[in-house]
Amino acid sequence: MVRKRFIQAINEALFEEMTRDPKVILIGEDVEASIFGDTRGLHAAFGPDRVRNTPISEATLTGMAVGAAASGYRIVLHMMFANFIYTGFDAIANQMAKMRLMTGGQVSLPITVIASYGGGRSTAAQHSDTPYPLLMNLGGIKVAVPAHPADAKGLLKSAIRGNDPVFFLEPGGRGGEMGDVPEDDVTVPFGVANHLSSGDDVTLVTMGSCVKMTVQAAKTLAAEGIAADVLDVRTLVPLDQVAILGSVARTGRLIVVDESRDSCSAASQIAAIVADRGFATLRAPIRRVTVPDTSMPYAPASERPLLPSAERIVDAARDLLRATTARRTQ
Repeated sequence: MVRKRFIQAINEALFEEMTRDPKVILIGEDVEASIFGDTRGLHAAFGPDRVRNTPISEATLTGMAVGAAASGYRIVLHMMFANFIYTGFDAIANQMAKMRLMTGGQVSLPITVIASYGGGRSTAAQHSDTPYPLLMNLGGIKVAVPAHPADAKGLLKSAIRGNDPVFFLEPGGRGGEMGDVPEDDVTVPFGVANHLSSGDDVTLVTMGSCVKMTVQAAKTLAAEGIAADVLDVRTLVPLDQVAILGSVARTGRLIVVDESRDSCSAASQIAAIVADRGFATLRAPIRRVTVPDTSMPYAPASERPLLPSAERIVDAARDLLRATTARRTQ
C-alpha cells in the first residue's frame, strides 16, 4: 500500500490501463492541460493519437465516444463537470444506454465517462449538480461513485476493462484527499458495498462525497452510545441491495445520505427498495439526508446549509432513536 491523493489514484489507473491495452483512447475537454490533474502526463506518454483534446461541444463528444466504441476502441471520455452531461444527453440516453439491447447484443459500447459532481466549491448553479439519479434511471449504464483513492483506482480499472458504458463520477473538490492504494493490479468489483463500521442501532447508507461526513457522524454517535452500521455503496448501478437489506434487518433503522436533490434521489431509490423488500424489519421511519430541490448558489454561506453534513446526519439519528424510544414507552 502507498498513500496517494484521490486524483493521483485516478491518474495512475488511466496510465496503467492505457499501457495495458492499446485500444484505450482518452478524449475530452482539456485532457492535455489536465485542469483537474487526473489526466496529467498522459498526452506526453501516449501521444495525440490516443489522448485527444476535443471541442467544447458535449453532444459531439458523446457521439464520438459511441462511434469509436462501436468500432472496437475502449473510450475514456472526460467531461470535466457533471453538469455538462446534460448537453451531451442524447447520445447517452438513446445510444449508450440502448445500443446493446437494440442490436441483440451484437454491439457493445465500452465507454467510461469521467465527470466531477457536487457542491461545496462555490462553482455555482451550472457546475455543482449531482446528476447520478438521472443516469440510474436509464438502464444499460453503470454508475460508480467512489469515495476513497483505492476504490477510485480499482473501480476505474474495472470500468475501463468492462464492455458496458460506465459513468465514473468524482466527488468535486476532494481530489486532494489521501488514502492507501494497492501497488499491484487490483480491481474493485461493481455492486459490492464497503462495510465501514459495524453497529446494531442504525444503518447509515452513503456514497461518494458523503462518505467522509457519514463516518464522522458515526464516530460522534458512538461517543453518545449509538452504534451505527455504515455502508459505502461505491456503485449505484449495480447497487448492493443484499448488504443494505441485511444491515437494516439487524438495526431496524435506516438513514440514507446522498448529495443529490431530494426528489427522485439515489436516497429515494434506496429508501424505496428497503420499504418494498425490508419493511417488516423496520422499527422506525426511513430518513434521508439530501439536498433541497433547488439549484446550488455561489456564495459559500448560502451553499453550505443546503449540503448534507455530519451534523445533519447525527440529528437524524438522534431523532430516529428518540422516536423509537418514545413509542416503546407509550
